[in-house]
Amino acid sequence: MSWQERTELLLGDEKVQQLKNAHVLVVGLGGVGGFAAEAIARAGVGKMTIVDGDTVDPSNRNRQIIALSSTHGENKTDVFVKRLLDINPELELKAITKYLEEEEIKELLDAEPYDYVMECIDTLAPKITLLKEAKERNLKIISAMGAGGKVDPSKTQIADISKTYNCMLARKVRKGLKPFRIRKGIKVVFSPEDIDKSKVIPVEGMRNKKSVIGTISYMPAIFGLTCASVVIRDLVEGKR
Repeated sequence: MSWQERTELLLGDEKVQQLKNAHVLVVGLGGVGGFAAEAIARAGVGKMTIVDGDTVDPSNRNRQIIALSSTHGENKTDVFVKRLLDINPELELKAITKYLEEEEIKELLDAEPYDYVMECIDTLAPKITLLKEAKERNLKIISAMGAGGKVDPSKTQIADISKTYNCMLARKVRKGLKPFRIRKGIKVVFSPEDIDKSKVIPVEGMRNKKSVIGTISYMPAIFGLTCASVVIRDLVEGKR
């Protein structure tokens, strides 16, 4: 019996084959990207490239799918390689374990003819660069905005970047894309739920981060699974 029996029952053989033939790039394997990557693999996508330069930290355990006491200190990509291939041993999987600089982002996007790009980076500069470069290459892309500080899953939305509101990260992303004349045409997952500013604390010495915001177990997962749903549905329906 096929491990994809239930997916085949829902989608049909032709759409399952479309997923098997697809190549999805997932950049960022944290609370959002980790759940997204696993959902992509479980849907039967045949080829994936995953990118993250971080290791599993104890503080990740409240929201990241691979964060366990037994995985502390391991590269996130290494843990995901084992996990995703355990889900689908036939998956063609490439893992890149590094923080990407601007030129490396360009090289990554030019390296393969990706069918979809999933951007789940939680730091601003590389996030904006990846979105800009993907848009300029006319790649299909979904981007995750800020899940931190949010607690109400019913407020989660899928929208064009131009339609986002009351989201601090989305506002910064829009501002960062404006000099490149990119104001629309990027699909995102966001929530307009108000954030309690007291739940945001400034930090020093963290790579590309000036602050840390409180999070709860289910919100990054909801954002990630929503991103995955966009990718899977667009791939089988042939949408951009």
